[in-house]
Amino acid sequence: MTTTPPKPVHIIGAGLAGSEAAWQLVSAGVPVILHEMRPMRGTDAHQTDKCAELVCSNSFRSDDAENNAVGLLHEEMRRAGSLILKSADKHKLPAGGALAVDRDGFAEAVTATLTSHPLVTFERGEIAGLPPAEWDNVIIASGPLTSPALAEAILTLTGEASLSFFDAIAPIIHKDSINLERAWFQSRYDKVGPEGDGADYINCPMDKPDYLAFIDAVLAGEKTEFKEWEGTPYFEGCLPIEIMAGRGPNTLRFGPMKPIGLFDPHAQRRPYAVVQLRQDNALGTLYNMVGFQTKLKYAEQVRVFRMIPGLENAEFARLGGLHRNTFINSPKLLDHSLRLKADPRLRFAGQVTGVEGYVESAAIGLLAGRFAAAQRLGQTLTPPPLTTALGALIGHITGQADAKTFQPMNVNFGLFPEIDAPEGLNKAQLREWKAGRKPRLSARALTELQSWLNRSAQAC
Repeated sequence: MTTTPPKPVHIIGAGLAGSEAAWQLVSAGVPVILHEMRPMRGTDAHQTDKCAELVCSNSFRSDDAENNAVGLLHEEMRRAGSLILKSADKHKLPAGGALAVDRDGFAEAVTATLTSHPLVTFERGEIAGLPPAEWDNVIIASGPLTSPALAEAILTLTGEASLSFFDAIAPIIHKDSINLERAWFQSRYDKVGPEGDGADYINCPMDKPDYLAFIDAVLAGEKTEFKEWEGTPYFEGCLPIEIMAGRGPNTLRFGPMKPIGLFDPHAQRRPYAVVQLRQDNALGTLYNMVGFQTKLKYAEQVRVFRMIPGLENAEFARLGGLHRNTFINSPKLLDHSLRLKADPRLRFAGQVTGVEGYVESAAIGLLAGRFAAAQRLGQTLTPPPLTTALGALIGHITGQADAKTFQPMNVNFGLFPEIDAPEGLNKAQLREWKAGRKPRLSARALTELQSWLNRSAQAC
């Protein structure tokens, strides 16, 4: 007896979310038609036509599944069969306690996996407007750089005004141009992480005069202006350095340039401020400037960043940049399975839903793919529990957040329901209980995620 294969699900966008959604669908036996406008139409940030290209940092942030919410999200996605985490683990680089990847190897791995899969069909070209009516199951994972025609069609359908924010890109430097007689290798607090040895970052030290001169140069440097984007806010988690510097002379020193946990072996003291560089490719030939997103003009970047001790002769593989991201008001517009209330055949995934960060975007793609697969196969799939990282994230964007004040959000333990302390604890016992909050939330999350995965498997 021949079984008719399910109709394909259309996915618009082959970024992190679209790629993960595609993988979850084909893993469930559902064919996918993956639409990607690159290279037919480029964006302000992408450099290639590969799937899951990392356009900003090469870091997936903390990989600590016990004490950090994003690390917990990593582990939950691994257990859910994530292609993005599998590829990241395969191409990880030394980065202290973070999960950083060789961006080219990572994107190539995701692309190769999808293009070689018999259930994936690639179609290159822009979807200019709403998908055709005959596409009855669609995931829009077009990202924050959604093409103008599609974005306008979505806004018209929902009756919403566009919600946007600025995002910025940090520069990348050739390692052999870094002066290691001034700079040195060390992770903060000598922390050893995945693939690391406790000396995973290059640190460029500043004394107080260096730092104050640098701040003055950043503030005085000529910036790129985007008059047509006036009124668009910045995302607080990815501010350009000049915006932080404008908030006060010590803002950067207590932010990306903080010296704590570092010791300069050349000067035999803790520096006043530090610029950290993180490995950006597997060969170890490129390093990116951690937290140094900027809208300084290119020539100004070269001039100002060469003021940093150790970077006097820095050669840049890529300079920083600025682009506008767009997201929808998900708590108002989406149901609990990420479908658009105004047109339930359309499901959204990734940064366009109002999550911020590579891993969060891929996580929503994972869930969208699973929801779409269940729908195509005639099954019912409930969202993961709010006590899990996946559940807390989707719960936030589909109802837990206030639609009137909705802004992009990274995963964090503040999104999780708390575990009440046992009654009758004295003050010392209560302090001890509070100190174990994060590991306790993580342990509960992984237990309840496994129960959800088991229920989902039984429904298939």
